[in-house]
Amino acid sequence: MDSPVPSTDTLVAPASPAAGAGRPPRLEVRNLDAFFGKVHAVRNVSMAMPDRRVTAIIGPSGSGKSTFLRTLNRMHETVPTARVEGRVLLDGHDLYAPGVDPVSVRRHVGMVFQRPTAFPTKSIRDNVAAGLGVLRAAGEKVNTDERVEHALRRAALWDEVKDRLDESAVGISGGQQQRLCIARALAMDPAVLLMDEPTASLDPISTEKVENLIHDLRVQVVVVIVTHNMEQAARVSE
Repeated sequence: MDSPVPSTDTLVAPASPAAGAGRPPRLEVRNLDAFFGKVHAVRNVSMAMPDRRVTAIIGPSGSGKSTFLRTLNRMHETVPTARVEGRVLLDGHDLYAPGVDPVSVRRHVGMVFQRPTAFPTKSIRDNVAAGLGVLRAAGEKVNTDERVEHALRRAALWDEVKDRLDESAVGISGGQQQRLCIARALAMDPAVLLMDEPTASLDPISTEKVENLIHDLRVQVVVVIVTHNMEQAARVSE
């Protein structure tokens, strides 16, 4: 039988150096099916995504890539009539087990979308800090300025915006906005980062910067990227 459902604080165990060296699966899917009403969008997928590696999912439009990605952090179920069957395991814990809070899941499994989703009415700083209220609600002490700077540095954006933190996020370029969205996800210190065609709307220079960022992030988190570009999949994934 499965072990009891863990609390929010114990949902994810820290990755050990040995785990990183051996590349065991930290995120695993078993017999997963996803539905939109009667439409069977994802059929019987089982796969493992090793710790500290980039896993790329490729395929034509409409093949279910994005739907599959959204099942990994329970965003799929936010769509009316959508449902999931099967198991998604993070560090051995079933993210769909009874009693597991979907908001807690999304804290540990962050997501970046195809188009930058910067909040236009918020400053650059407040965009990065947008999710930190979830940590405070869970009883964590959070130093916002430290979190923001650390996340922007991890997203390779700090040097470009450190003197503009109080300005609107829409005043920076599209490529910078996408890295800002990555920083917002990283501010939550996730174990997994999901990326749904993150460079599809970017120019070649911005695409290269995001791909370089993915290469750097792979030693810190599990990265799962959806792309329709085979060359990109070969460049960024193992």
